[in-house]
Order: sequence, then structure tokens, then C-alpha cells
Amino acid sequence: MNRLRIFALVLFALGSSLPALYALDKQPASTYHARRVALTATLQGGVAVLFAAEESALDFMPYRQDSDFYYLTGWNEPGAALMIVADAPQAATPRTYKEILFLPARNLRMEKYTGVKMDAATAGVEQAAGVDHVEPMTELPAELSRLLAADRPLIRNAWTQPDSAAATALLDFTAVTLGSSAVPQPHDVTSLTMPLRQIKDDGEIELIKKASAASILAQRVMMQWWVKPGMTERAIAGAMTAVWMENGCERPSYSPIVGSGINSTILHYSANDRTMQDGDILLVDAACEYSMYAADITRTVPVNGHFTPRQREIYNVVLGAQQAAIDAFVAGKSTINDRDRQDPNSLDTVAYNYIDTHGKDLHGQPLGQYWLHGLGHMMGIDVHDPANYPVALKPGMVFTIEPGIYIPEENLGVRIECDFLVGADGKLIDLDAALPHTPDEIEAAMRAK
Repeated sequence: MNRLRIFALVLFALGSSLPALYALDKQPASTYHARRVALTATLQGGVAVLFAAEESALDFMPYRQDSDFYYLTGWNEPGAALMIVADAPQAATPRTYKEILFLPARNLRMEKYTGVKMDAATAGVEQAAGVDHVEPMTELPAELSRLLAADRPLIRNAWTQPDSAAATALLDFTAVTLGSSAVPQPHDVTSLTMPLRQIKDDGEIELIKKASAASILAQRVMMQWWVKPGMTERAIAGAMTAVWMENGCERPSYSPIVGSGINSTILHYSANDRTMQDGDILLVDAACEYSMYAADITRTVPVNGHFTPRQREIYNVVLGAQQAAIDAFVAGKSTINDRDRQDPNSLDTVAYNYIDTHGKDLHGQPLGQYWLHGLGHMMGIDVHDPANYPVALKPGMVFTIEPGIYIPEENLGVRIECDFLVGADGKLIDLDAALPHTPDEIEAAMRAK
């Protein structure tokens, strides 16, 4: 039986333990509506206009919706815009809540290449979009101009995405229609969506769990079937991608990092072009998105299936640092990305102090100098969800804990990364607990053909 046939059987056997996964799973329309209403509560009577991502011009770059736009709409087609008008009963011209999704005109020629899209004239589009009103994109400038003409001070309370060419063009044109030489300077709407996105609802958590389940499965397949001397790093990345796609995921969460030998010490290594050698360590930082929600997992394994004493020593120091951070966690107080030795709440400091007091390099120096990045990051629709660090970790937040040691002199890099949810009771939930974690567990998994 050839390798591909064996791999297919393994995929089927392991995948059968997962629920049926189909991308994209959307949450109910009421969920996205509630998020839009929550956003208006922070607009202070203002107006927000957000733009969807444009369709890629290159066939090898699949479309991915703008994260904030998707969070507020669940809409996954390009070129749209969303206007949200907050209640303003005290305004010169009183306003009530209003939401409009603007859709571009269909390009029937381009649809032969990219597939059929919806526009404002499509039957049932408002129900499909789950918004109160759907209008043609051509109405957006007119709608905004009417709104601002009725209440000129509102121009100082307009919100949109920073660095958006479409937003700049809209505001330039609006200034012309209002006969104003001063182009409105909008506020950054992502500063308002960021705190909303940090606390995950139950539906988001389920999607993240599905991304984690598929990512765990791919990591297991990597350990059990693909890592061995003579195999290329790129083959590992390809095999894991196949597992993700087989389990309903639309894409990797980020470019897979599959670094063996010296490449294990390169933090964001992405060439994946080396052939693995007997005695190498292999760092695999690779996970996937399920229905726009990310997982982020790293495991470090011995290429020949057995850690050397030195590899095991360094691995256990990193593992101990991760456990020290887990043990120190207190919901509402603990922070990440704040290595401050004076702050007892900094999990970065806890993990760093562990690494710096356990083990030495070849010259007898502490290992703290070989940890080069923060302890973790927020995670959700983006693998690096936006945050103003340091972040105090609260119930409903999902984040990573990923200490690492990278020693180029020894061709030895170890990172261990798991995704954690802060439960409603304030306790940490390891979303990757089903994946081998300790050196013994990893070696056992690599023997289990």
C-alpha cells in the first residue's frame, strides 16, 4: 500500500472522530445585528461607514473578507459597504438607529471567472444579508451627503477604517457635495470594534474550537506519518494543508512555519525548503481557519522520533515556562505582552523568569536571552486579533501562550504554543489539550503508526 493510500486511510480514521465541518458556518443574523447595535452605543450619536475587502486581482490569492466588516455583517462578498447611524434624539435633526448594506453593481463578465454575486436587486438579498436595508453602492455618497447636510456637526463624528482608499474617496466626494473645502477627518472605527471583538460569544467559541480540532488533527498526522529523515519541510506543510481542507477549513491561519535544524531558530521562517536530517529538531507552527476563525498551534518534534538529551532539556524548560504562566493565571488581573519584572500580573514575566533560571547555554549563561518574543496574543477572526497590549485577560477572551527558546549555535529552536479560552468561571480552558504536549507524549505519538 503506497504512502498516499495510507495517508488517506489515516485521515479518514482520525477525521471520523470530528463533527461534520462545512465552511463557512455563519452565526444567526440576530447575532450580527446585535453587534451593530453594540457598536452604535459607542458612536455617541455618530455615523460609521465600513468597507468590505476588494476582490483579489490574482487567481492564486483567494478572497478573504475584512475582519471588522465580517464581524459586523457575516457578509462574505467583495466590494460592499456598511453604514450604521446611531440614535441621536438631541441632534438638530433627531436621528434614530439605521443600518444599510450597500452592494456594488454586478459585473456579469467578471462573474464568469469569479462566480455569481448578489446586488441590491437580487431577490431575497435583505434576508440573505440579515440587514434592515440593502441599497446599490451608488446610493452611498448620496445617503451620507443627505445625512451630513441635515446636521453639519455630524461631520466631526464620522467613523471609518483607517487607511481605506474607498473611505478617503467617499469623504473627499462628500466634502464637494456639501460645498466644503475642508475634507472631514474621520475617527478610527477599529478602535471601537476592537474591544467588542475581544470578548467571544458562544458561537465564536464554537467556531474557534472547530478550527482547533482540525489543526490538532493535522498536527497529529504530521507527528505520526510525515516527519522522518529525508522528508522536506514543504511536504509537511502540504500534508497539513490537506488535512485542514478535508475537514472544512478554508485556509491556513497564517503561512505555515515548518523549520528543521537551524530553521527552527527563525521565528517566522516560511521558505519550508529544507530536507530534514536525522538528529534534527523540527518546529511546526501551523494551524487553520474555520469559517473565518483561527487557531494557532506550535509543536516541536524530533525528526527521528527521539529527543536527544539536550533537545529534551530545552524542550522541558519551555514546557515549564508555559506551565508556570498557566499556574500564575488570575482572570481579570493577568496580562500578556508585558514583560515587566515589577508587575506580578505579567505572565510574560513569569515565563521569562522561569526560562532565565532553568538551564544554561553552552557557555554557562542563562537562557532568557534566547527568548525573543512576547508570551502570546489575542486570537479570533484574526490569528492576531487586535488589542492594545498589555491586555488584562477576562472571561470570554481567547489567547495563546507560546514561550520559546532559540539557540542558533546549537541549531536548536523550541516553541510550544497552545490556545486558551478564559471560561465564564475565570478558569483557563486549553483548547488544544487533546494534542501531545510533553516529550514522552510526542515520542509516543510518533511511534503510533
